[in-house]
Amino acid sequence: MTDARAVRVEIAVESAEGVRIAAAAGATRVELGSGLSVGGLTPGAGLIEAALEGAADTQVHVLIRPRPGDFRYSEDEVAVMRRDIARARALGAHGVVAGVLDAEGNVDRDANAALIEAADGMEVTFHRAFDVCTDPFAGFDRVRELGFTRLLTSGRQVSVLDGAGLIGQLVNLADGRIQVMACGGLRADNARRVLELTGVRDLHAAVRLPVPGLPETESEVSFAEVGAPSGFDHFETDAAGVGALCETVRNCL
Repeated sequence: MTDARAVRVEIAVESAEGVRIAAAAGATRVELGSGLSVGGLTPGAGLIEAALEGAADTQVHVLIRPRPGDFRYSEDEVAVMRRDIARARALGAHGVVAGVLDAEGNVDRDANAALIEAADGMEVTFHRAFDVCTDPFAGFDRVRELGFTRLLTSGRQVSVLDGAGLIGQLVNLADGRIQVMACGGLRADNARRVLELTGVRDLHAAVRLPVPGLPETESEVSFAEVGAPSGFDHFETDAAGVGALCETVRNCL
């Protein structure tokens, strides 16, 4: 049976309100970013400060991703990422979430080592760049050897349940040297099954709802968030969904 007391829940958020919702529900961590509809981007300093002010006992881990798209970054982009990590550390963030692949799609040893060095003792999560790297097992070995605190993965599938087999293998290979955190459509109604199938003790979810937009006008111009349903404007953290997920985990005895 799963020991719920050992399970940590991380919620991906992009607003100060999202942080407060996660903290009120008892989440262990938030992954703080912006632009979640494009996979997440580095948040601004003001949002990091606001998140830390509203986080209570919940840790704030800052996403470091300079642009949408793949994770093969130029030297300039890696330099920007190092600066963003230093800024997050100076503001008091508990950790950062990052990852770089090389031109062949492998986990980039030198670039990731430079990011860990910039983190200077903070927890560092290797994000879902892993899910598109060339070789998952070689990639996992490198992430572990580099000294990342944890790996975030859906098991290289859209759904965490479809990727559960690989995630379970990674948990066995981790050998206590790295935490494996499962994600990918994770909600209250499947959390128990994910824990049973994978053996992870870290769960990650972006639990969001669309927010209605202004009444439609005759203009052909729209600034609605990518992926928002017709008539809706953007997404916000779903308080009920986050609360249900955290409560489910607490009850997984």
